[in-house]
Amino acid sequence: MEKITSVKNQRIKDWKKLSTRKGRNKANQYIIEGFHLVEEAVKAKVLIDYILIKEDLISIEWLTDLKVERIELSSEVAEELSGTQATQGIFAVLPISEHSKPQIVNKPYLFLDAVQDPGNVGTLIRSADAAGFGGVVLGEGSADLFNPKTLRSAQGSHFHLKVYQENLTSWIKRFQADSKLVYGTALDERAVSYIGEKPQKSFALIVGNEGSGVSSELLKETDKNLYIPIKGQAESLNVAIAASILMFSLYQ
Repeated sequence: MEKITSVKNQRIKDWKKLSTRKGRNKANQYIIEGFHLVEEAVKAKVLIDYILIKEDLISIEWLTDLKVERIELSSEVAEELSGTQATQGIFAVLPISEHSKPQIVNKPYLFLDAVQDPGNVGTLIRSADAAGFGGVVLGEGSADLFNPKTLRSAQGSHFHLKVYQENLTSWIKRFQADSKLVYGTALDERAVSYIGEKPQKSFALIVGNEGSGVSSELLKETDKNLYIPIKGQAESLNVAIAASILMFSLYQ
């Protein structure tokens, strides 16, 4: 097993660049960190290029059985590579692969319109997974799926459902062509309370930017716009909280 002990090692420099979108696009790879994420990747049987493991952890039994190249890291190198303050000392480097669009839509999908905070995007993916959704589409202006903060917040849910980074307009047309309802979220004159809305087996739900919501252009394309009545004094709900309420309420 190869062991890397220098933070100046070129492979470490290259893997560290995977924390940036530019670096990920150039290498067509991304990196995950921590036992939970690595274990989720293994359980999902996704392709893994490398397992990087701190020197005092190399004897972990479930890792020794994997048919994946393992590279041992010194503690100093593991800390250099980590995106957290206290690294668990385990990483995996994975290839970036794109999903083909589904030929048949038989589950609901969540569409994100310029949701910029990686933590919110990750939480939304995790909630969509928990609600049983078929996929998530990250529209223009949304945080990158492979941003380390997005991945930490998603907690491995991107291994469980399909996540796309594409134009939302084409997806809206696709759903409507299949006679699937497309819900927007807004407070305009068209919007109605989600309470009492009949659950559906297949639909699209669009949630928008933390500050400005769903764009007016997309709201013109929706079949119905929903809002959540607020009973207290709070001005609004966090986008991930609001979307979670709607997803669990609308999906039959």
